[in-house]
Amino acid sequence: MKKRQMYFRMITASLIRRRSRMLVALLSIAIGAAILSGLVTIYYDVPRQMGAQFRNYGANMIITPKDGSLTDEDITNSRSYIDSGDIVGVTPYRYESVRIRELPVMAAGTDMSQVLLTSPYWSVEGSVPSVPGQLLLGASLAEQFRLGVGEEVTVSYTPEFDGRTKDETVLDSTIDLTIAGVLKTGGPEEDYAYLAMSDLETLTGISGKADLAEMSVSASGDKLRSYAETISAGVPDVNASLVKRVTESETTVLTKLQALVLLVTVVVLALTMICVATTMTAVVAERRREIGLRKAIGASNGGIIKEFMGEGMLLGAIGGIIGSLLGFVFAQQVSVNVFGSSISFMPVLVPITILVSVAVTGVSCLLPIRSATQIDPALVLKGE
Repeated sequence: MKKRQMYFRMITASLIRRRSRMLVALLSIAIGAAILSGLVTIYYDVPRQMGAQFRNYGANMIITPKDGSLTDEDITNSRSYIDSGDIVGVTPYRYESVRIRELPVMAAGTDMSQVLLTSPYWSVEGSVPSVPGQLLLGASLAEQFRLGVGEEVTVSYTPEFDGRTKDETVLDSTIDLTIAGVLKTGGPEEDYAYLAMSDLETLTGISGKADLAEMSVSASGDKLRSYAETISAGVPDVNASLVKRVTESETTVLTKLQALVLLVTVVVLALTMICVATTMTAVVAERRREIGLRKAIGASNGGIIKEFMGEGMLLGAIGGIIGSLLGFVFAQQVSVNVFGSSISFMPVLVPITILVSVAVTGVSCLLPIRSATQIDPALVLKGE
């Protein structure tokens, strides 16, 4: 039998003979490895999960013109500086004063297909307009005019004075729209009437301009700031600014959550080391006679160290394998119950978890092994 096979048989037989104690150590290693693997998975997946949750609070970047108004080209160029995978939605807005039943109302022309991507917190009774000729009316305006979903309303617009003489008559332009939904947010959005950009352009006779564009970007605070700076520098006619109440809150929560995950991981690893060290110390105490006898017949301290370290590392490797699998289950449950979405398995964490488990177990065995090498065979064999 080869030396390696003999050595492996020796340490496995030793573990089996003391399976009750070793099972406790293995369980503590597996739990520690599971929490380590699970928390590391969560740690790396938290930015994506938190980003998705914070996108529910609205856009985190605003594009405004340096002078005049935004053009479609400005918005397209601004969007090109952001990785397509990070863009959740881009919604342009153009504001004009119109009249409903001869009373002034602020209308917002926008891209209705994008509006709920950048403002997912909007609560709409009915539906968001899906085709031209429909209107999304703020709840305050709906109450003021006693209008509801399905009713028709005429929107009027008076063109601005553009050089005509005072004697010239300027006719109002009008458009008939059907109320598709009533918007409820509890905020200033309830005071606006939202219509498709094409309808507003038809009403005003002016196309290809916007007052601002909201962007919802799924990125960390630093990456988001980098995007804003790149857009401001790369597109001459626009300014890109961050919505601080969203980005700063996201950064603060993410930093604290990652710090908590790191702290819990360190505490769990420390407790695992204590448990393994305690178990190995008890094993050394049980085997004092055996160790003393082996040293009396010529066993070296190196051989004893090798045996105990082999037992510990084998436990660490088995516990790491079990823990890495349980860790994914743990992380998946946390992600589903806390964030409402699943995570993907990270194969690279399996060898990392095993290596960390072996390293932690090896460090835990140092003090027990040291006490084993200090056993005096003469005293042990005398029964002292």
